[in-house]
Amino acid sequence: MNILFCGDRNIKDGVLISCLSICKDYLRPINVFILTAGIELEDKKVYPIENEFEASLEIQIKEYNKESTVKLLDITQLFNEFPPTANMGTRFTPCCMLRLYADLVADLPEKILYLDNDVICRNGIEDLYAFDIEDFEIAGVLDYYGKWFFKKNIFRFDYINSGVLLLNLKKIKERGLFEKCRGYCREKKMFMPDQSAINKLSINKAILPRKFNEQRKLKKDTVLQHFTTSFRFFPFFHTVSVKPWQVDNVHNILKINEYDEILDEYMNAKEKIL
Repeated sequence: MNILFCGDRNIKDGVLISCLSICKDYLRPINVFILTAGIELEDKKVYPIENEFEASLEIQIKEYNKESTVKLLDITQLFNEFPPTANMGTRFTPCCMLRLYADLVADLPEKILYLDNDVICRNGIEDLYAFDIEDFEIAGVLDYYGKWFFKKNIFRFDYINSGVLLLNLKKIKERGLFEKCRGYCREKKMFMPDQSAINKLSINKAILPRKFNEQRKLKKDTVLQHFTTSFRFFPFFHTVSVKPWQVDNVHNILKINEYDEILDEYMNAKEKIL
């Protein structure tokens, strides 16, 4: 099974938790690929993940299966050659858009599951990974809020969340999807740049069941839980944003103890790995 993460050095906590959660339920080898980059912004510098993280994470996941691997790929040069110029100053770090460069990275396999670093695996993901995407560029779950507001087709929901994406890089290359997305992000400023570009420009995408990217509340059939920002209306309107590595908030605000074993292991491994 091939797994892809993307981001700067701030994603390490989330990547560790996600990998631990996958390994606990999937005992066969996993191949983890991480795209990272160093980016100069007007008001700050975004730093790439350090090389040492690759070896440390690999040691950790090899405890579950000795054939599992981790490969850290610094694509700073690629990013600088094709920067998303119009979206460098959004509230989302430009490293969120690194997945749009996956078609240019020769080391990546044709089929790969992309995960945001705030996604936890609750049950085995074999069924998700086995989903047939031979005729599709991507497969994803409808965005919980965006499906209502950003529909490309007025007759059905078709706006997917980009936090969990099953990618067919062969089709993406053939149809130029990510190349078009990079161009779109370079020219048009958007609120959620890469997610908006993927939804607008994809020719053929598959809609997956909600259980493969639960963005709201943990349910009995949840396979992957995505800790996105959500809205609450009681006792007053407010947003809630809790990430898996904020362990106390997961317990006290979200009232979730489902992942205690994983989070305990994360806390024990944190100093050694991060």
